[in-house]
Amino acid sequence: MVAVPQKTAKKGGKLQQKGGKGKKKKTSLKFTIDCTHPVEDGIMNAGDFETFLKQRIKVGGKTNNLGDEIKFGKDKSKITITAEIAFSKRYLKYLTKKYLKKNNLRDWLRVVANKKDSYELRYFQINNEEDENEDADE
Repeated sequence: MVAVPQKTAKKGGKLQQKGGKGKKKKTSLKFTIDCTHPVEDGIMNAGDFETFLKQRIKVGGKTNNLGDEIKFGKDKSKITITAEIAFSKRYLKYLTKKYLKKNNLRDWLRVVANKKDSYELRYFQINNEEDENEDADE
């Protein structure tokens, strides 16, 4: 006896197969974090940041469980994370902010999305217009 896939009616009247074998699409997500400005100024080390991410990223609810699903790459001051499983870009932002807070850099740096799949660490823009005006009046 051979199992025949069941057919069910759809709203449009067309038939849809049920129970057929489908291939899972393998998704590969690639995210980058650009640390160029703080690394060039010497206030941050990209290698330390990479090890922080490797220790803190959770897979299946457990840390240090990266396996083959998540791979890291480093090119000077850019860190690339390639994930074969479902992975959130927002989670990377959360961990980056956590690293900045741990190293007391959160007051000077912010995490900005410069592309759809990447973040960049930028300095806060502090306007000194009031100070300049006060100096000019004196």
